[in-house]
Amino acid sequence: MDFDLTEDQAMLRDSLARLLRDRYGFAARQTYLSAVNGWSPEIWSAYADLGLLGLGIAEADGGFGGDGVDLMIVMREFGQVLATEPYLASVVLAAGILSEAASPDQRAAWLPQIAAGTLLVAFAHAERNARYHLSFVETSARPTGDGWILNGEKTFVRHGDCAQKFIVSARVAGETAEQAGLSLFAVDADAPGLSRTRLSTQDRLHGAHILLHGVRVAPADLIGKSGGAHAVIQQAADQAMAALCAEAVGCMEAAYQLTVEYLKTRQQFGVVIGSFQVVQHRVADMLVMLELARSMMFEAAFMARATDAAARYQAIAMAKIQIGRAGRFIGQQAIQLHGGIGTTEEYAVGHYVRRLLAIETEFGDTEYHLSQLASSQWSSS
Repeated sequence: MDFDLTEDQAMLRDSLARLLRDRYGFAARQTYLSAVNGWSPEIWSAYADLGLLGLGIAEADGGFGGDGVDLMIVMREFGQVLATEPYLASVVLAAGILSEAASPDQRAAWLPQIAAGTLLVAFAHAERNARYHLSFVETSARPTGDGWILNGEKTFVRHGDCAQKFIVSARVAGETAEQAGLSLFAVDADAPGLSRTRLSTQDRLHGAHILLHGVRVAPADLIGKSGGAHAVIQQAADQAMAALCAEAVGCMEAAYQLTVEYLKTRQQFGVVIGSFQVVQHRVADMLVMLELARSMMFEAAFMARATDAAARYQAIAMAKIQIGRAGRFIGQQAIQLHGGIGTTEEYAVGHYVRRLLAIETEFGDTEYHLSQLASSQWSSS
């Protein structure tokens, strides 16, 4: 497997790294978090100027093209600075769904705006009792003479507090957990009957709880085939997991580097604690786990656009399992080797650990994906 980046990919990485180095230090991030939406509109515009918001969107749809490796590069850089902007929500998830399933008119109406940074779209799918199962949808879409009426609720919609439009999953047929009978609808954030409650997670990112009560949607707001959205949802979730794997690796790299630098300067008993052999062994173990995570990150990126759904999920789920374990291990070691300072709000390493723990639970935690891989649904036998 070739892990070398192309010249264009290296330029993308270097350009983004310069932007983030100049404008996204830890103190600046704290300022962005204190804003109403928890992120910087100015930085978002800078992403648009670099073409980052059009990655993954075809040139014919107003984007710049790009593949899973391009998104991996961006998310890895974001992980290193703990970026808080709605990139995963609007670019990876929403634009990914629209690129895959939307009609030509829908793509023409929405994708260029997403690429330009003028339209924020969030994917409202997860529900209270789903336990990570993508097919568990209780939100209903009842057909009427002029469209559908949506009723239900969605839990923690990532950046749903600031989204201007939602892609909402709802059931048009079948039982609660059936794969068949799911549809996707575009719903304006200010639609009558839609209400949202702002939420904040332990890693200080924002989202919203969405309540749909008699929300009317027109036929033109149906995305893709009615009742056949499960495959689109699965693909979007797989691509999001691959992106999260890259973000986690960026977080681990930053936490590892912070730890190494601290061990080179912190003294105990008159000597630098990094000179102790037992400390060096623990740092070496961190590096081994980090290298394993990096290799799995590339595997997930290469498979993110695969058309074989079973093979795509297997590869990305295995990557998320390994990266989740690595993130937990590296985070624990980083905190322990820093001592008390590692748990303070004023020091960055604890924020990296919190983000790593949050990523481990997004789109299914380690135990969930282990059980899925062990089940007959994804068995190759």
